[in-house]
Amino acid sequence: MGKNLLFETLESSVAAGKLSNVSARLLNDCLEFARQRLPQSCTLCGDEGHDGEPFCTPCRKDLPWLPRERCAMCASPLPSGVVCGACLGRPPRFDCVEAAFAYRFPVDALIHACKYGGRLALARALGALLAPSATRNVDAIVPMPLAPGRLAERGFNQALEIARVVAARRRIALLARACRKVVETPPQAALPWKLRARNVRRAFVCDADLSGCRVAVVDDVLTTGATLNELARVLRRAGAVEVVGWVVARTLPR
Repeated sequence: MGKNLLFETLESSVAAGKLSNVSARLLNDCLEFARQRLPQSCTLCGDEGHDGEPFCTPCRKDLPWLPRERCAMCASPLPSGVVCGACLGRPPRFDCVEAAFAYRFPVDALIHACKYGGRLALARALGALLAPSATRNVDAIVPMPLAPGRLAERGFNQALEIARVVAARRRIALLARACRKVVETPPQAALPWKLRARNVRRAFVCDADLSGCRVAVVDDVLTTGATLNELARVLRRAGAVEVVGWVVARTLPR
């Protein structure tokens, strides 16, 4: 079986089968096994031969990297100063956000294909992109939880699959089951920005004792920061002394 056909067969199983999280993880491991033993091609252009990384150098260079000038707390691009007006006016419960990209093409398309197209293998590529930008020293990683209904519908939690890659590359403990989403909320993307904080209020619980721990929450996209803010509140109640967000892409404020 050819390389591309093998990957497409495994990925299509995710899209068509509504897999459990265990099955999704097994497929992810199969894809990783195959990638380690077959020539690698760029996720975007298909060019081969770049040391096992998911993107070639030209494609990687052209990705929509966030500028260095950004808010020290929410990672929103900032023309001057250190902290944006929104964070000064209402400081978030998390300490900071480290994000790699603006939520623009082609990163937005990759995230969309992973989440809604069943292309689980893209989580590895997204995790590989995020890992170098996740520089804060932390003790543990917590993936942004999915509600049970959404998890059953999608078949996997893309934040967890991204977090697996970041945790492996940074050699940090992954607490995959530390937190749960216990309320089935409408998708944040379908709501006006002003309603998103209310939508996720009391939606999470933490089952772990995080006393004295510095925790990084991994997710694919940050828009208003409402979901991360609510989870940070729960993590602090569980004893976390520092909560940072590690996200692949930051939606730019309107």
